[in-house]
Amino acid sequence: MKRLRIIFMGTPDFAVDSLKSLVENNYNIVGVITAPDRPAGRGRKIHESPVKQYASKNNLIILQPTNLKSPDFLVQLENLKADLQIVVAFRMLPKQVWDMPSLGTFNLHASLLPDYRGAAPINWAIINGESKTGVTTFFINEKIDTGAILLQEEVEITKTTNAGTLHDILMKTGTQLVLKTVDLIQNNSFILKEQTSNELNEAPKLNKDNCKIDWTDTLDNIYNKIRGLDPYPAAWTVLNNNSDTIEIKIYKVEIIKNSHKFKPGTIISNKKEIKVTAKGGYINILELKLAGKRKMDTKSLLNGYTFFENANMV
Repeated sequence: MKRLRIIFMGTPDFAVDSLKSLVENNYNIVGVITAPDRPAGRGRKIHESPVKQYASKNNLIILQPTNLKSPDFLVQLENLKADLQIVVAFRMLPKQVWDMPSLGTFNLHASLLPDYRGAAPINWAIINGESKTGVTTFFINEKIDTGAILLQEEVEITKTTNAGTLHDILMKTGTQLVLKTVDLIQNNSFILKEQTSNELNEAPKLNKDNCKIDWTDTLDNIYNKIRGLDPYPAAWTVLNNNSDTIEIKIYKVEIIKNSHKFKPGTIISNKKEIKVTAKGGYINILELKLAGKRKMDTKSLLNGYTFFENANMV
């Protein structure tokens, strides 16, 4: 059987595990496409993507186009003579790119498509209180995340799962799905399943507005939002504490279901804990970060910070 010539496209850590497994299992990776180097951090040092760092260490051919429709890039891509392209956490491809290989281009998406199409499927599955999600491989077509499905694998979401742990679970599950998908395509033994277009949950890009906590929401919804954004980009709120108005990020929390008569967002604090009221109970904050400060646990914050009687979060 002919050994497939494969081009891999990806940028963040989530993609590295799939590329690493392909390399370690002796698949023929003839090129890696990743994001251009960019300045990052306080020193604005040039930062290479995690995929580039791995590809460099393994002496793989690397292309970093700024424009995926550039004639020069398209010629370079064609010269790699790929039979198949694999996309994991990259960006939207023009037809000239995804339609180039004879066996097509497939994508790994971190949801059970057609649910949670979009940029942040891991976060939104938790924010919406789902009990399961998964990974999907599908052939790319003209519309984002809508192509025919190759394989899917379900993953459980527990009541304590946060975005960080789910990211790592889906990364490992997705890696195995990528390997299985390549083998199916190589053996021409796949059965495609077309996606439906009924009413679906979406996974739009996260921004400051949709990461803000609404303390008038239900206790469960607030809890799901906080863990669905932990550790990145983190749910945030505004702390009013006497004359101080401070933006804070909230990470780890517990919920305490208990009736009370306090206004939502009221802070109840002692030397050991910070509780914030919501409908039906309290959010007990375990880890948070005040603007301009480092992330810390509640006990460390309370060693040097005082909450006044009228303190609240909005």
